[in-house]
Amino acid sequence: MATIDAIIQQEVNPFDPVTFYTGDFWQESQQSGLTVDSIHQEAIAEITELLNQVAKDHQTRSILLCGDRGSGKSYLLSRLKQQLNQSAFFAYIGPWVEQGQIWRHILRYTVDSLMQKPAGETESQLLLWLKSLSAFRDRGLKKKILGERGLFIHNLRGTYPSGIYNPNEFFGALYDLTNPDLYNTVCDWLQGNDLDEESLKEIRVKRSIETETDAKNILSNFGKISANTQPIVLCFDQIDKVAEPPSGYQELQALFTVNTTIHNQRLKNFFIIISLIKNTWEQHKKNILEADQDRIYKGILIKSITWDQAESLWAKRLDPIHQQATEKPPSPIYPLTRQELEAKFPAGRTFPRYALQIARQLYQNYKLNLAVDLKASSQPETPQPTETPLDAIAAFNLLWQSQFKKTQEKFLKIRHFANSELIQMLREALQALEVAEIQPRLLPSDKYGNASLSCQLPEVSGKVGFAWTEDENLTNFFHFMNACQKTIDQNLCQKLYLIRKTGVGNARNKGYTLYKQIFTEMPHVHIIPSLESVHYLATYHSLVNAAAAGELVVGDRTPNISELQSIVREAKILPDCQLLQDLGIFGQNKSKPSNLVNPEAKQLLKAKKYMLSLVETQQLLGRSILENNTIVFDTRLTQENIDRLIDELVAEKKVQISDPGTNRANQFIFWVPKSAV
Repeated sequence: MATIDAIIQQEVNPFDPVTFYTGDFWQESQQSGLTVDSIHQEAIAEITELLNQVAKDHQTRSILLCGDRGSGKSYLLSRLKQQLNQSAFFAYIGPWVEQGQIWRHILRYTVDSLMQKPAGETESQLLLWLKSLSAFRDRGLKKKILGERGLFIHNLRGTYPSGIYNPNEFFGALYDLTNPDLYNTVCDWLQGNDLDEESLKEIRVKRSIETETDAKNILSNFGKISANTQPIVLCFDQIDKVAEPPSGYQELQALFTVNTTIHNQRLKNFFIIISLIKNTWEQHKKNILEADQDRIYKGILIKSITWDQAESLWAKRLDPIHQQATEKPPSPIYPLTRQELEAKFPAGRTFPRYALQIARQLYQNYKLNLAVDLKASSQPETPQPTETPLDAIAAFNLLWQSQFKKTQEKFLKIRHFANSELIQMLREALQALEVAEIQPRLLPSDKYGNASLSCQLPEVSGKVGFAWTEDENLTNFFHFMNACQKTIDQNLCQKLYLIRKTGVGNARNKGYTLYKQIFTEMPHVHIIPSLESVHYLATYHSLVNAAAAGELVVGDRTPNISELQSIVREAKILPDCQLLQDLGIFGQNKSKPSNLVNPEAKQLLKAKKYMLSLVETQQLLGRSILENNTIVFDTRLTQENIDRLIDELVAEKKVQISDPGTNRANQFIFWVPKSAV
């Protein structure tokens, strides 16, 4: 145990902006110990009451959740999921790529969320939902005649004699969810993935869910069957990006049209939450049809918080540090004060994010003042810490690595994403890298155009095209290849890249024959993307969505998309993406294939970058704290690895160690600014 000031010197700032980020609540775990119950209490109570009404009468209701930037809309949705997941099934639905795919997008995200396991459960929401159906529980004597699968289909057809789309296939697929060997295949089908013929035969369905009508009907099936089960909560969050020009209100109108359709078709047991920045709604609501606005049961505005609530928020963050102190600190928010809070927010109210940002600055200033004396006593020649703004690049590196790790944990296969999503994520990365003349929909095909784009690359004359498909069905692959051939015949680009990890068939397939004709000789090229490359694109995509929704915090800044693009260029993150290298984004002779890089060296380089960024954002850390955080960052690292990386940083004059000869538990790591070297 030590004094509170000694602990403050050693520990990471508890108001670290990396912890401000809230996105997909199935990807971001919320620490319940940091929750202040009174914050957003009124909104949570209203929403809970409405959800309880849906649970009682099974009538679908829709609400519009609005709030200013920094008010905590995504955090509120995360709290709702955390508190109410035992009584409702929750689906997180982020922004869609284009209006023409909104039903397929909603279905994909809904099924993906239903595949997640609620806290404390051993089975997914999808299996819990399935096993709550009466037909699943009813085994009866007919089992001997019809078999388990046949009985299940028979019971559901008896319960729902009409109104179910493609009932035999749909009910049969639901039953196959109980077979561990077929579970993932059924989920792929329900999400709308384009399955090959063998997979379709396995689950006894004729074709994949390919159209908007198919997706709407499958979602309708869920609604009709769910009438007597727990509600399904559809949370549309961080969708402000779709409301930006040039599409603007048309994309929001598409969502409100979907909402009206759900109501008009009397789909039961849905609770729909549409979350928007207040300004986004105010800007576009005049363009949304009044009949569609009337389908919103209630509008809920997130309010700002009081001084007392902000103080409680500070106290929650500081409590773990206070618990380590030998003596109880003089106040629950020490080293911060109520006077500082009131001076920063004289109107008596603020939003949670701003309260946390101010707390970070005040806490860091206090810590650096303590560090001045510590540094002077240990190494007088060392430059003194200064009260400077948090470096955006170091802060971004920490945020990036945190989000990249979460992306790796959630997305285990490339086909998790639709083709249009993959090409959109690539497009966003190209925009960040200032690639010239990016144009969507290169392929001359209504069906496949949204899986392609064109641009102008450095050192390449003429237009370059990218087409990305991961569809397994080889008939559709043939049609995709045919669209590629038309693109070349019409001279729409001078070089075409096919991006595809999934197999291309064999000589017996027409698509394979066409593929060989196009992509086995220059100038056209087939690139096989790695899962890691897609993780790069998906991580950046999530940050773009957060920036558009006004929920991204990088250091002391809340960047918009343009500012985020500038930060990611300066941080030089995307050049590490192998796919972007292979596509020649950085020039034809400047790429270094990742398969030629020693994996261990790559791992250590990432860990070293993490350590330096952490020290730079904190300026002062206890050595043991730095080591512990690095182990959490990468559990494969050994103590020997960490010691070597610290020695390298010292040798490079990027950090210094206080009293190198003392016990390591008593040592501090100081950041050395470049100006001081």
